[in-house]
Amino acid sequence: MGNTHTEIIREFDRLIRRDPGKRGLISSEVHSGPLCYDHLLQSAHELKQNASQVVIATGFYVPSSEIPAAETDGPPGAILLALVLEACGINTSVITDELCAPVVASTVEAFSYPPSQLNVLSTDQSDWVESFFSRQSISHLISIERVGPSHTPDSFELQQRASRDVCTDIPRAEFQKKVPRDHFDRCHNMRGEIIDEFTAPLHQLFERLSEFFPEARTIGVGDGGNEIGMGAVSWEELDRRIDSEYSGLIPCRVATDWNIVAGTSNWGASALAAAVALLNAQTDVLFQWQREEQQKVLESMVREANAVDGVTKQREATVDGLPFLTYMQPWEGILTILAR
Repeated sequence: MGNTHTEIIREFDRLIRRDPGKRGLISSEVHSGPLCYDHLLQSAHELKQNASQVVIATGFYVPSSEIPAAETDGPPGAILLALVLEACGINTSVITDELCAPVVASTVEAFSYPPSQLNVLSTDQSDWVESFFSRQSISHLISIERVGPSHTPDSFELQQRASRDVCTDIPRAEFQKKVPRDHFDRCHNMRGEIIDEFTAPLHQLFERLSEFFPEARTIGVGDGGNEIGMGAVSWEELDRRIDSEYSGLIPCRVATDWNIVAGTSNWGASALAAAVALLNAQTDVLFQWQREEQQKVLESMVREANAVDGVTKQREATVDGLPFLTYMQPWEGILTILAR
């Protein structure tokens, strides 16, 4: 790959690193530097070079909305990424849980993605992880806006840090102060509420992947800090950046090999799709998904499955409380770059 592709993908990365929702992870980069720098570039290369069978997990349930349902952030990005990978000759499937299934299935239909490639996992049986992995071969497992459990003292200690000197005692003391025992290893929303009751433990697929496929690699995409993949960033770094009184509870402990941070997870997934398409000389497929087509997808998710905006908790065709034109800006910026 030439430097031109590198710079183009880095421009994609800059486009998705904006924080209109005021989550803090992106806006803090102005003073503290970018999180997971070049992970978009590196993960796109990884998929280009080594992907054969990619499984994408998505779906974030919002139990406190007027009509409880999964949110609009996550499934559109996941299905768009799957379609682009397929266009590049990479086999894909998508997984979600039973509560999120109606919204993900409606997204599958709106994108005309093969419904046979959507797996709805029931985690009631003790061997559900083994059962899922026994049915297929996996080269890469990707999470798009999928909540994962919070830190425990053990996971905090196991995280990789630049220094293991006495300064480590400072974040350890902060962790002990900010994370009560009853919040250990729990899935939280951005309001610091425990949502385990509404979240199937799909994160176990990421934690146990290497038992079944030692060479498989993982990618996470998130925007708030509580998503699978964010364990690649230290607890104290996320605690410092997340703009919330619950900043200590929110960070997910589950790490991925690469972790893409964006203003919305749909932006991160779409940028990854565009980067892989660029590396595979398949960018024409991206132009099928202009503003009008993407709006139809969101409207279909709401109409057919009561999808909700994850920030407003309203049944509306918006993502993270953003006006639609604002939401479309990074994607349209990517298409503009590719059209030059």
